[in-house]
Amino acid sequence: MSISSVGVVGAGQMGNGIAHVMALAGYDVMLNDISQDSLDKAMGVITRNLDRQVSSEKISAEEKVAAIGRIKTTLDLPELGQTDLVIEAATENETVKNKIFEALLPHLKPETILTSNTSSISITRLASRTDRPEKFMGFHFMNPVPVMKLVELIRGIATDEATYKECLSVVENLGKTAASAEDFPAFIVNRILMPMINEAVYTLYEGVGSVKSIDESMKLGAAHPMGPLELADFIGLDTCLAIMNVLHDGLADTKYRPCPLLTKYVEAGWLGRKTKRGFYDYRGDVPVPTR
Repeated sequence: MSISSVGVVGAGQMGNGIAHVMALAGYDVMLNDISQDSLDKAMGVITRNLDRQVSSEKISAEEKVAAIGRIKTTLDLPELGQTDLVIEAATENETVKNKIFEALLPHLKPETILTSNTSSISITRLASRTDRPEKFMGFHFMNPVPVMKLVELIRGIATDEATYKECLSVVENLGKTAASAEDFPAFIVNRILMPMINEAVYTLYEGVGSVKSIDESMKLGAAHPMGPLELADFIGLDTCLAIMNVLHDGLADTKYRPCPLLTKYVEAGWLGRKTKRGFYDYRGDVPVPTR
């Protein structure tokens, strides 16, 4: 089959970015969420991000108008059933994801490829709860989606070669690079990245350095564009904790034990940029370290 239409479940930070790049690449996009407010906000974000690309002369004004015209929004999940490729980009919670797939299955075309943008959850396990494990893959975009060039493609134990090749061709059409990953906890990027962030939190927890000194050390001493604690706030501390728990549970190695301080921040509801507080306080004009 040739993919021409894409359904995106979830209009949050990842979902609106996926809808953006898909529409810009010429795919018809159906963007779904459970909240009309979320869909309206997503379209606002997509429009602003496309405007930014026009201003920087990455795309033309005509391309922007055409991309927006390819995106339709819906509160009705079954409407996504007639698309060729579905990308689930809901919250990083396996129960939520399984409920979405369960609701979608009766409405899917037999040939529709089902994928998840999960950053850590077992693709094999998610696929096993569907009627098409051979047509199920991990399709993991990096954040922010319009900027980042990598997509991890993760095959479950049952994923067939035709499904992989179709998804690979989509990634290439987007002008991005695919990294093929095996289905083990957190795949490639987060298997390496999250323990680094967790170790930075331990370094803070043990008083080795302050928020500022840890982030400056990694930016100036290791040429990282963003410090690990600043990056954690950008990703979301709840997401970081969820991935560390997947690594710890799935690999049973104490080196993946989430730092108690990371858990404490999440318990406080200080999840980073999205809640205005995390390792930095974002409520003023300039972010201020909270420790």
